[in-house]
Amino acid sequence: MTRSAPMTRRPGQAGSAAGCAGLTAIGASAALTFAVAVAGPSVMEPVLPGRSGQPPWAFDAHLSPYLAVGLTAAALAAGTLGLVLTLRAVRAGWSVPARAVLAAGLLAAAALTLVPPFGSSDHLSYAAYGRMLATGHNPYTTTPAQLAALGDPVARAVQDWFTTPSVYGPLATAIEGLASLIGGTSARLTVFVLGLANLAAFGVTALLLHRMTRGDQARQLRAALLWAANPLLLQLLVAGAHVDGQAAVFGVAAIAVLGSSPPRVDRSAMAGVLVGLGFAVKVSDVLVGLGLAIALTIRLWPAWRRLLPPLAALGAGFAATAGAALAIGGSAMLRQLSRESDMVSIGSPWRVIRTVIHLAVTGTAATDIVRFGAIALAATLAVLLIRGMPGAAAGHDRDPDRAGYSTTAATVAFALVMAWLFAWPYVLPWYDVLAWALLPLVPLAGGLEGICWMLLARTAALGFGYLPARQTGVTLPRGLSWLQPVIRHGATPAVLAAVTVLLVILMVRVRSPGRQVPAGDSVEPRPTATKAL
Repeated sequence: MTRSAPMTRRPGQAGSAAGCAGLTAIGASAALTFAVAVAGPSVMEPVLPGRSGQPPWAFDAHLSPYLAVGLTAAALAAGTLGLVLTLRAVRAGWSVPARAVLAAGLLAAAALTLVPPFGSSDHLSYAAYGRMLATGHNPYTTTPAQLAALGDPVARAVQDWFTTPSVYGPLATAIEGLASLIGGTSARLTVFVLGLANLAAFGVTALLLHRMTRGDQARQLRAALLWAANPLLLQLLVAGAHVDGQAAVFGVAAIAVLGSSPPRVDRSAMAGVLVGLGFAVKVSDVLVGLGLAIALTIRLWPAWRRLLPPLAALGAGFAATAGAALAIGGSAMLRQLSRESDMVSIGSPWRVIRTVIHLAVTGTAATDIVRFGAIALAATLAVLLIRGMPGAAAGHDRDPDRAGYSTTAATVAFALVMAWLFAWPYVLPWYDVLAWALLPLVPLAGGLEGICWMLLARTAALGFGYLPARQTGVTLPRGLSWLQPVIRHGATPAVLAAVTVLLVILMVRVRSPGRQVPAGDSVEPRPTATKAL
């Protein structure tokens, strides 16, 4: 009698099963997100005034608060699980055509643009700022409440931020003004046009990432999963109709323009212009410009004669565009930005720290201490990330041209954005968009895969914490009244604090003696590489 050989799995079989399960979960997440949006007004979706028959379209299903919140939470949970499964499967060698995933993600984004936004009421504020511009008012000195007092129907639709002028750059305001010219007195049609602008930015970013990762199927698939088909972004960014995607596309485009070889002066200037355009949407894009400047310095130092021309061109391009934005926005825009920098989110760990400090000091001292603490933490994280991530250290190799300049620039910019996100006191789920846009361009080998999971944990925790991210006109039933004190006040700050500590530990360990990242991991993955995470 012979003994039968033990049954073993074929290589990649487990990864294939996990990948397929992950794609199923991502599809379910997108379907649930669409279901909440198309159902019409609920605690998750504000009323969108406008003439009947105008886009975006939805039913009036009157979802109960339990069902609206439950479906949204289920979409977040399924999407998070789906990303974990698919990304781990890609790392294990599983693969599907990246173009198919890219196309599926863009189709889902287009479908979500055809239905009303939900999650917050920010899109109503965007429509009001555009209406101000279209009617000759200054969005940086006028509040929606003041415009509503004049009888404007678009401004009357605003819910949260009713007494707050715009904090966005002149380019974002110009796009809002164009949408208002098309939408007229209809908040519904104005919001739809803004949704089309957001969709265009989301799609262009997806195509740029697909092109920038060409030549490596695993990297292209990873890029499609992290951006175009990312279920968290589909819900929080696209279905939420937030302007952050318009800023992200300029940051990615600037890195793409920089290229893989030593940048010419004209390319550097164009990259600076693109960063300036992103700055004219949201000021946070300045981090990408700073990342490009640091990357050029890393790659070309100490050959300062080669460094000065592209660095000067980058600065000139940014200064021209950003300077024009500041001139248009004026001092009023700067005052609004300064006020926003003093804010602390409910879901931020800094809110707990500020509350404790308030027990010992009075006045604005607690806010000042938190601000300086955040700056110190951001600087520490930035140094740790830049020193520890292999893509950022490429300039120290014997052959610095082995890794593309775009890889170094993306890595340094990503490090700065992550430091800002993890350290800053004012946090919202969709602020993470810029980090997600840069992540597909960053090589995370040598034990640094944990950075991706920390970003995922952070975004998911914020997504759950802001269910819903609305206050005005929202009354949760007694059975859901625990969401804000338990999740937003308790669980979300705890998760954010934990991942920040873990990020510091990871980056300290990776720089410890005996744990250096291998030199081979400091270059862009070879075309045959499968461990892209």
